Amino acid sequence: MKSSVKNIFPRSDFHSGVLEMIKFKASPRALEISYAIRDLVLVAEKIAKETNEKILYLNIGDPGQFDFKLPDHMKKALCNAVNEDYNFYAHSAGLPELRHAIVEYEKRKNGISLSVDDVFVTSGTAEAINAILAAAFLPGEEILIPSPIYPPYLSAAKFFGVNPVEYNTIEEEGWIPDLDDMRKKVSTRTKALIIINPNNPTGAVYSNKLVKDLIDFAGEYDLFVVSDEIYDQIVYDINKAPNTASLANDIPVLGLFGLSKVYLATGWRLGYVYKHDPNNVLDEIWSAIMKFLTVRISASTPAQKAAIAALLGSQEHIKVLVKRLKERRDFFYRRINEIEGISTQLPKGAFYIFPKIEIPSYSDDDFGFVLDLLKSKKVLFVHGSGFGRKGRGHFRSVFLPPIHVLEEALDRLERFVKEIKK
Repeated sequence: MKSSVKNIFPRSDFHSGVLEMIKFKASPRALEISYAIRDLVLVAEKIAKETNEKILYLNIGDPGQFDFKLPDHMKKALCNAVNEDYNFYAHSAGLPELRHAIVEYEKRKNGISLSVDDVFVTSGTAEAINAILAAAFLPGEEILIPSPIYPPYLSAAKFFGVNPVEYNTIEEEGWIPDLDDMRKKVSTRTKALIIINPNNPTGAVYSNKLVKDLIDFAGEYDLFVVSDEIYDQIVYDINKAPNTASLANDIPVLGLFGLSKVYLATGWRLGYVYKHDPNNVLDEIWSAIMKFLTVRISASTPAQKAAIAALLGSQEHIKVLVKRLKERRDFFYRRINEIEGISTQLPKGAFYIFPKIEIPSYSDDDFGFVLDLLKSKKVLFVHGSGFGRKGRGHFRSVFLPPIHVLEEALDRLERFVKEIKK
């Protein structure tokens, strides 16, 4: 019996290979994705294999890769969740009991009043970022982002057809946002403003006054605010970074938080987005975010159940975490400023430092600097240009490893700098 489907492509076309070349082209928007933090990992792995030498990885902000361990009550909660058969699909918005816990947690920690309907649980803050960019913007609309910036904000915005407009931060003043530059960058197409506080990659922590100024700016130009708060309790001179929603009054805010940093559970891939929206101007956007999350079904159910213990259980590990990180920060800051040709601002939060390259041959080639250092001394940092326009001429490092590892990495860096300056 002959097929009723007409073959519209002659076999000769298939044999020529022309059709395959046309049919199986990849999406340009996907091919253009870059992620500076992991871009050189494959190169590092190849070098390690070829030379049989150990690479010192200071590129990824993952405490669990070093000597920071998950609190015991969180480990037990995750095991209990599996044993209690929390192994099913959760509601796309998240387990109701976790959403109730988040409401309680945000009230206790930040003094903000949310309802359960104001919270969506996500697979880490990365998914929350994607959901907002996918659901809240029309193609060609703009979002103001600080420069330097955490790279997924750039790549995800472009992927979803959103124009990321970088506003300057002032390095000499601790990488704080330049409000004058923001006014130059805002346009009729601008829809939202991103605040990352404490900041990745610079470690800046914004004061209450500065956050209020940013909120007032958003209100002046009728923008909503995306507030990334994942490092909020990893600060070294104050108890925590100011919470945007608690200062926002009637300005709409979408706040992001996750268990990866403060709670050391990077591999759980669990976070959430909450809505502060007194005048309900984000209702349609909130509904669209829910539709986006429905398509991916749900975040990990056992991790959601265990997250309740993380948020509402003992918080004692945070004091220990911050104390240990502060010691490592202080060592890294002192030691790197002793290297001629490298200088840096003091990070006030998170666990990143963003030094400036003051070596003429590399001041405009931070990627080359990082790559050559990797090849020569087997230390992996992240090139600053991967964090946006203002990152050029810099590199980012974590200060998560123990001090003896940081010392070895910085000794290697110093030897490299001396060699290239000869």
